This record gives sequence, structure tokens and C-alpha cells, in this order.
Amino acid sequence: MTSTFQGIEIGKRAMVAHQQAMTTTEHNVSNMNTPGYSRQRVELSAFEPIYLPGLEREETPGQIGQGVMIERISRLRDQLLDQQIVAHSSAEGYWNARDPYIRQMEQVLHEVNGQSIREGLDKFWDSWQELANMPADIPARTELVERGKTLVDRVETSFKQLKGLQDMAEQDIRITVNRVNDLSRQIAGLNKDIQRIQAQGDNPNDLMDRRDLLTDQLSALIDVTVDRRDPDEFMIHTAGMILVQGSLGREFSIHQDQGEEGYSRVYWQETGQEIRFQDGSLKALFELRDNTIENEIRSLDNFTMNFIDLVNEVHRDAYGLNGATGNDFFVERPFVTNVDGNYDRNGDGEADSTYIFRINGTNALEPNVQTGLEGVITLSGPRGNVEVPYYPTDTVKDIITRVNNSGAEVVARLNREGQLQLKGIPAEGWENPDFVIRHVEDSGYFLEGYAGLLNARGPEGAFDWGGAGAVAALQGGANDRAVAPTAHPAGWLEINPAILRDVSTVAAGFGQNGRPANAGNGEAALAVASIRHDRVMVGKNMTFSDYFSDITGRVGALGEQSRDQKASKNETMKALIEERQSVAGVNINEELADMIRYQHGFNAAARFITTINSMLDTIINRMGV
Repeated sequence: MTSTFQGIEIGKRAMVAHQQAMTTTEHNVSNMNTPGYSRQRVELSAFEPIYLPGLEREETPGQIGQGVMIERISRLRDQLLDQQIVAHSSAEGYWNARDPYIRQMEQVLHEVNGQSIREGLDKFWDSWQELANMPADIPARTELVERGKTLVDRVETSFKQLKGLQDMAEQDIRITVNRVNDLSRQIAGLNKDIQRIQAQGDNPNDLMDRRDLLTDQLSALIDVTVDRRDPDEFMIHTAGMILVQGSLGREFSIHQDQGEEGYSRVYWQETGQEIRFQDGSLKALFELRDNTIENEIRSLDNFTMNFIDLVNEVHRDAYGLNGATGNDFFVERPFVTNVDGNYDRNGDGEADSTYIFRINGTNALEPNVQTGLEGVITLSGPRGNVEVPYYPTDTVKDIITRVNNSGAEVVARLNREGQLQLKGIPAEGWENPDFVIRHVEDSGYFLEGYAGLLNARGPEGAFDWGGAGAVAALQGGANDRAVAPTAHPAGWLEINPAILRDVSTVAAGFGQNGRPANAGNGEAALAVASIRHDRVMVGKNMTFSDYFSDITGRVGALGEQSRDQKASKNETMKALIEERQSVAGVNINEELADMIRYQHGFNAAARFITTINSMLDTIINRMGV
């Protein structure tokens, strides 16, 4: 039997339902500018009727309804769009992180307003040419020294700026790793709260919005995939492992390299396994620090060391206006003080390595003469040794070219005396030192009898840096080799203080038969000036000018690629977000329409209760006696 007060209960349910619907609408409107918020909808359904099929009931026609109830408050999301945004966010994060660094690199290596290294280098060569024309002139020497100081300043400034960018990338890596750890902790904490609330039968919409927002932010930092298959265990994967699993959030740890720079690497905190990211801003920062910026620093160091070595090679054999000779124009800073390059690499107090930068043969060679020899030269490379074969029909020039194109971390040229010269170049891996020749071996007689560089052929006659006293394998003496320089010569390049004190020390001419050059001899200055046109960047077979053109062209291409990719990824992400907003975003017109609709429903329910109250008043107070 139905109750007399049943109408009031139905009206109350209707008022509560429509009031909650209006509150939800107000919640939507107030969060229309909240990042990550998804609009919510109240889903209304009919309350269970009084009589259900199969149960005993009074003989009445049909089922008697009991009004309305709130089935659930759902949020409007498109999971397919969410997956697309997470997947694309990593690519966008990669280029957004990379682009500002590339732009700053372009500014460092720009060639405008006459402030570039190449411009300073051209003026430096011009000064040597002027000195060759006026070898007895003091003002020409003064101008040369001043232009040299300008060039040194530009090289040093470029190095410091590039190194500063590299250090900035290192700091950004540390900040980003901490941010990833914080996000994983927050997402795991939200998962715990969401699971608890869902277990009670409620819909934690705002918490799920917050979790999705944090997931979007995480996906911009590292490459992640989201697994929603188990509604009770929201999971995030990265680098082939689970980062977040329900209420468990794993973290990364940072450890420093053992190399010279001491930069950090990222590992799983639980297992100690190093992580290699495939996308996201963290991958971009690692690539910038370890490859893109490092390559330009390496190129600048390579230029500087070859520049120092070639200018000094001529200058120390020449005489200054004051009769001084044997002076370097630029200061050389050896990494080790031992003339044989012996060095204690493992720090146990005993020399265990040989750090040699340059080796000269003792025989003068003709570049275009066929050697008539056959064998294989083995040189140290970035990933193990590199083999360079040569044949009887090869000329000396052919063999040198093959060495320089082999990818070895040793390059070759003929010096001013026509002797074969081998040099170490910057190493690709941090585990190996820069400008160190690590291995030289020849199965034939080219390096031994022909060039006069090694004492013997084969493995037993090889030069190898992995032990002290390796120079015993070389034919030449101390004057035919140079020890490795201190790291990053671009950062310590400077003119010899003796020249700064007295510019007449600048050498312009070669002496003869042990006698100083006369005042009008400008052969040495001309020899230095001619380096400008020589293909001395032997690893790339370029002149100094071509070398810098290659650097600026490469950085310019990186900048163009970065700008195009960033614009493309941003445009794609913008389209995806706009599409998601059309589904999940708050539309003020729709919300106002719903507000009016729910208000009318609330008013009608209130009017209904008023009517029922009037009916009950009649029954209670006006019937009977």
C-alpha cells in the first residue's frame, strides 16, 4: 500500500537531484579555465519502483514509481584522444627543450657584424702577410699581436658560452629528473585515493582529472605509455619498465660519470640499471649535452689545438727582430710534464699510460710517389681499433687520405719538412682522453722503414698508450713528438707572455747555417700566412676557413630543423588539444542552458511539494469532526 506521504518523498528526491545537477553545473562553470579539468554531467535515472516483478505486492495496475535519483556524476573524456596526446606530447617536449639551446648555439657561432672567429682568423692571417712584406717593422708586429689577442678572446668567449650551455643542460637534466620523480609520486598517491573512493562506489572525477593532467606533464618529460586495461591499477611504462603501478611509484637516481666532465647519468633507483630514454625533453637534454653541444666544443678544441701546433711549428724555428728563436707564438699547456708522456692514469702512484699527441716520422716523403708497399695500418678509433689497408700502387698522399677518411681518432699529414705526422684528435667517448694517440701499428713497412716512424712492424712493434714507456716503439726522439695537451685548449689559448712583453720577439724570418735571420727576411711570416690556404684540418681535409664554414653551416641546419620540427609538433598538439576541448572542455552556453533546465526542474519539484502539503493539510486539518 502506498503512503500518504509518498508524494513529498518523490518531490524531495526531485529537488535533491536537480539541486545537485545545478551544483555540478556551477562546478563546471567555475572550473572552465582550470588546466586539465573535464566537464562533468549528472546522469539522472528513475528511482526503483515500489513493487518489483516476482515479489508479493498489492493488486494495483503497473509499477508505482518513486521519482528520480542521481545514477552517477561522470566526466566527459575521450580515452583515444588522451592516448594520442600522451604519445605526441613526448615528441613535442623533445623539440621544445631542444630549440632554445640550438638558438643559443647559433648566437654563439654566428658570423655577423665581424665578430666571428673566422673573421678574427682572417685578420690574423692578414697581419702575418703584412709582416712578411715588412719583416723589420715593429708596428706590423704590434698589429699582429693585437689581432692575435682579439682572436684568442673570441675563441675563449665561444668556448665559455658553449661550455655554459652544456653545464646548463646538465642542470636542466637534474631538475627534470627530480620533476619526473615528483610526478610519479603524485600520480601514485592519486591512484591510491582514487582506488579508495571508487571502492566506496563514488566517482573521483576531479582526482582523475588531476591524474590525467600530471600524466600529460610527465609525457612531455619522458616517453611513456599509459595502461588503463585494469580499472583498479592505473599503470605508466617508460624505458621498457613500469614507472607507476597503482599506488607504487618508482623513482630515478642520478650518479656522476667517471669521466673528466663528471656529468650525470640516470638510473633506476631500485635496480641501478641505466635508463635510455627514447623521447621527451629529458632525451633532448641528454643529446644536447653529450652530442650536439659536445660536438661543437670538440670541433672548437680541434681547431684550436691544430692552430696552436701549426703556428708554433713555424714560429719556434724562426728568429725575431731581437734575435730570439725557439719561442712558441702561443702557449702550449701539456697535460703531463714527463717528456715521454708517461702518466699515472689509475692513480696508484706509478705511471701506467703514455699520453702522446703528435708523432713525426724521421724520413722526408714525396706525396705523389708510389710507395710500392703493402700492409695494414691499425689505429685507435672511437669503438676499438680501425684498420687502414694500403697497396703498392698507392702514393703517400693516397695513404694519408685513407687514414683521414677511416674514422680513426688519429689523423695524418706531411709537415713542413715532408715528414709523416700523426696526431690525436678529440675522443668521441668520455672514457678516452682527447688528443691522445692510443694505438699505431703497421703490418707492412710503410710506418717503419719508409716513413721512419715505428721501430718495428707487426704487433710487437706497435705503439700503444696502455703502458708507460710506449715511446720506445718510435724511431724519433723527444723533438719528434709532443705530449698531450691539457683538456679544452679553446679555453686556455693565449699568446706567449714573452711576445706580449716584447713584440720584437715575434719571428718573421728563418736563419741560415745556424745564424739568425736578417731583418729583411720574412720567410717565416709568409710560411705562417700560407697556413691560411693549406688543408690543415686533416681529419676533414679542409682549410681553417672551410672548417668554420662547415661548423656554421651545420649549426644553421640544426637551427632550421629545430624551428620546423617545433612548429610542426606544436601545431599537431594544438589540434589534438582543441579536439579534446571540444569533448571535455566547458562550454558556457551549454552550461547556462543546463542551469536553466535544472532550475525549472527544481522549481517544479518545489511547487509539487507545496501542492502535496496543501493536500495533506486538507486531509489532516479539514476532514473528520
